Amino acid sequence: MSEQAMTKREAETVSQGEVTRSDRAANRAFLPDVDIIEKEKEFHLYVDLPGVAESDLDITLDRNVLNLSGKVTPVIPENARPLWTEYRVADFRRSFNLSDEIDRDRIQAKLVNGVLHLILPKAAAAQIRKIAVESAD
Repeated sequence: MSEQAMTKREAETVSQGEVTRSDRAANRAFLPDVDIIEKEKEFHLYVDLPGVAESDLDITLDRNVLNLSGKVTPVIPENARPLWTEYRVADFRRSFNLSDEIDRDRIQAKLVNGVLHLILPKAAAAQIRKIAVESAD
């Protein structure tokens, strides 16, 4: 695996609200990796959010935009300071434009072991259905 594939992707800008952290990571946000799987009746999104607690996760739907925001609090023992760090810590932000295929009232979210699982049900009109063919006899 190349080094580029293992590097976190940093968001270009932080556009959601004011940031009040005093450390250097205050203006940094990472784009979490996402896997999207389509099933017959819904889409499943698996979003990697290491270090994000359920209480620090914010999911909003504003018109057609699904916004994910997760806050990460660095773990530093009391009376200690890091001498060397290789793992950069910052918040996560990602947005998705939803089409009319999604039933917005039935979206579900679950966070387990740093992975957010979103279920986006398809609207009834967007689901695949079989069309019966009648004979002309």
